[in-house]
Amino acid sequence: MTTTESPRVSPGRPDRREGARPRKRSGRPGAGTLATFIAPGLVLFLLFVILPVLFAAYVAFFRWNGLGGVPTDFVGLENFRNLLQDEVFLGDLWRLGLIVVLSLLVQLPISFGLAMLLHQRFPGRTAFRLLFFVPYVLTEAVTAVLFRLVFSPRRGFADSLLANLGVDSQVGWLSDREIVMFVIFGILTWKFFGFHMILFLAGRQNIPDELYEAAAIDGATGAQAFRSITLPLMGPTVRMIVFLSVIGTVQLFDLVYVLTGGGPFHASETLAITMYEQGFQRNQIGYASALSIAMFLISLVFALFYQRFVLNRDLQGSITTAGNRS
Repeated sequence: MTTTESPRVSPGRPDRREGARPRKRSGRPGAGTLATFIAPGLVLFLLFVILPVLFAAYVAFFRWNGLGGVPTDFVGLENFRNLLQDEVFLGDLWRLGLIVVLSLLVQLPISFGLAMLLHQRFPGRTAFRLLFFVPYVLTEAVTAVLFRLVFSPRRGFADSLLANLGVDSQVGWLSDREIVMFVIFGILTWKFFGFHMILFLAGRQNIPDELYEAAAIDGATGAQAFRSITLPLMGPTVRMIVFLSVIGTVQLFDLVYVLTGGGPFHASETLAITMYEQGFQRNQIGYASALSIAMFLISLVFALFYQRFVLNRDLQGSITTAGNRS
């Protein structure tokens, strides 16, 4: 009688019998792993973003000075009606639009032109890139203090320069209601053009040189290559920079507050400065909350509109689903 012995299996190796398929390890993390990594960020987002927004939306319907516990004097939409009748708020919207238009017409073209120039190879271009980016590294408060000294009456660099050029008239750079916003825009341009320039430069460097070589072989001039290759392929970068510029203008606060405090006579006031003054200086927390909700809605509506009609084609195809993976 013969007996067949079963094959011995090494204790440290899996049993790979004939016909058995090896198991494939799933590359997807488990629910517990995802929850472990997402939970801390989600908790912080709820505490410092969602809850403050909900609380501000709740307080906006009350007349409240921030004292005495929870608000109880319910006034409905009165704060929002007063907001639409407030000349300072309407002026803030006008100044917001002015800065946005000037940024699109002046600041961004300057940054774009410098980026195209610094993309060329010439001695010292790295030093120029660093030099142009330095203003962005400075904080808004430091920038404001610096330019308060530059535009200081009689002793500032600006008035001294005019005097050396033979101009005796003293300009109220930060005290003239007619020009203060243009001075602030000039400071904002000096502060942020380097940041936009770096983004434009990064977008330009992502364009393959082979496209320009093929265009040159076909006989295209430099202007034609710029119009047919550079501008279309720089479109996503331009659209993203426009979005960041508008949202940043809505939130503009610290540079202007340190520089002028919103003066003279609200001539340089922004939405954020008005909200701060109403809430923390006049103790009108309900009205300030209504203003904060207005700022939130302006940013939200613009973001949704911009994504729907401008960024939509840039985002198409960038999101893949797990079901498409092989």
